[in-house]
Amino acid sequence: MDRRGLTVVSSGHALADCCQGAVPALLPFLIAEHGWGYATSSSLVLAGTVASSLVQPVFGYMADRHSLSWLMPLGIFLGTLFVGLAAIAPSFRLAFAAVVVSGLGVAAFHPEGSRYANYLSGSRRATGMSLFSVGGNAGFALGPALVTPAVLLLGLSGALLVAVPGALVAVWIAAELPRLRSFRPAPGAKRAGSHRGEDDDWAAFSRLGFVIGARTVAFFGMLTFVPLYFVDVLHRSEGSGNTALIVFLAGGAAGTLVGGRLADRVGRRPVVIGGLSLATPMVLLFLAVPASVATPLLFPTGMAVISSFSVTVVMGQEYLPNRIGVASGVTLGLAIGLGGLAAPLLGLLADAHGIDSALVLAGLAPLVGVIAALTLPPTAAVRVRTTLRPSGHTTSN
Repeated sequence: MDRRGLTVVSSGHALADCCQGAVPALLPFLIAEHGWGYATSSSLVLAGTVASSLVQPVFGYMADRHSLSWLMPLGIFLGTLFVGLAAIAPSFRLAFAAVVVSGLGVAAFHPEGSRYANYLSGSRRATGMSLFSVGGNAGFALGPALVTPAVLLLGLSGALLVAVPGALVAVWIAAELPRLRSFRPAPGAKRAGSHRGEDDDWAAFSRLGFVIGARTVAFFGMLTFVPLYFVDVLHRSEGSGNTALIVFLAGGAAGTLVGGRLADRVGRRPVVIGGLSLATPMVLLFLAVPASVATPLLFPTGMAVISSFSVTVVMGQEYLPNRIGVASGVTLGLAIGLGGLAAPLLGLLADAHGIDSALVLAGLAPLVGVIAALTLPPTAAVRVRTTLRPSGHTTSN
């Protein structure tokens, strides 16, 4: 496992997902500035989700056929620049368009970033992918952490400051590309821990996508409505709402690291089932406690909701060992995007019945994911590791 390379791509992942974390953090400020409703404003989250997620399999398909590593720095630069432009757009249409372009930049980064994280991880795929994924989790938290003080200090134009670290990281990745490419396997070569002789299991991969989608409903529900819940229900400031969002995402980052290490030790499926099983009661408990307890409770809630993120990416790559780019594009993009389509529907529910109702529905979604996860077969990596273990030491799938 090459830690230097993983640090590079994980940092890129942080800046890419910083864009997605910045959009929900901007919503309270945009609502105050323009008077938009919940459904209208949450559609910006949908715009970023669709653009950044649903087209990722296309980039993944292209990455499986051609080397497109240059998309990593380009995607980060476009993503961070246009999320700042969305904040200062004078109309909803222009803000929507800017979020879409930012999302396309995010989409361009992910399949190649995930491919290189796979190459750099050696045989410790779940651990390596957790390091890559925690960059994304940190990025979601970095979005509101950068945007909130900048906007409070400078107004909506302060959101343009996000482009500065984006440009710096893009230059860093571009300088590291020659070294990163040295880890790419030669055509037809079998790298350590690979299973290129295995057939692609599309049936299991499809069920995995359903699991990811169910988890994402909870994730985007919390991402979109936690800041608004603190402002409109708990009557706290915009800063307090975004602080709560940062705590939730920080818990997700911790959960990603723990989940990746556990998956390499006890198997992929137990981590997925365990995290999703805990997610629903944690979300409902968060809604039941007073404001003084709600913010710290978001840390374990984030751990539960997001702990399986990196594990499902690795499972997808192992179900489709001959289509790593497509697997990455779907598990990091399409499945997440389909789950993210629930954001405006939850916004309509919030407009009609209150933010509490939207968060309750989002919190129940992981239970559907648990049912689907119980049908998943072991991946090739788990089958091989279980076969090679001494008698009496088996790995659960």
